[in-house]
Amino acid sequence: MKKIAIVQSNYIPWKGYFDLIGAVDEFILYDEMQYTKRDWRNRNQIKTPQGLQWLTVPVRVKGKYEQKIRDTEIDGQGWGATHWKSLAQNYARAAHFEEIAEWIEPLYGQTYSHLSDLNRRFIETICQYLEIGTTISDSAQYSLVGDKTERLADLCVQAGATEYISGPSAKSYVDEEVFRERGVALAWFDYAGYPEYPQLWGEFVHGVTVLDLLFNCGKDARRYMRSAA
Repeated sequence: MKKIAIVQSNYIPWKGYFDLIGAVDEFILYDEMQYTKRDWRNRNQIKTPQGLQWLTVPVRVKGKYEQKIRDTEIDGQGWGATHWKSLAQNYARAAHFEEIAEWIEPLYGQTYSHLSDLNRRFIETICQYLEIGTTISDSAQYSLVGDKTERLADLCVQAGATEYISGPSAKSYVDEEVFRERGVALAWFDYAGYPEYPQLWGEFVHGVTVLDLLFNCGKDARRYMRSAA
């Protein structure tokens, strides 16, 4: 039995993204897909005393956003210092800030040319801290053919998957019959029912970057995630 998920890379994603990684044996970063503006590929949210704040990685976009995520270049390097300053200012009071800062701050001092490389670096480092041992691979390692559902199903077959676990938003376009024809079971991941954790700055918000959970809870973070099992 081998479970697989196939998802575009995101910048410092929320806790549910890492739970999906932890639920499978192989997590394929699907960065052959088109880059989308005002999406989670290059930005995420943190909590501040003034409310939610976006941290956005500046990127170079050509034409009408026809480029792939993996071909999307980062525009300049000053964003790293700016993002870290915002994180430090808003999470310095968090119980585990110093512990997390020790390994996350150096990532903001590195140079990245492409968004995919940046996202993968952060995702892999956070997985290591959370002790999520899932294999993280790249869709470029595989052949991509057919329409949306066919590409996903064929990726599963090439990777030797017996089950594909998808986020619930894909229900609107995934044809389950395509997976059945290839002998791959299809399951929908459930993001409902997360417990609240100690969080700074007012009313609790689930959908912020996982860094919020890490700064506030440290190694106890997985108690508030499905991947704790």
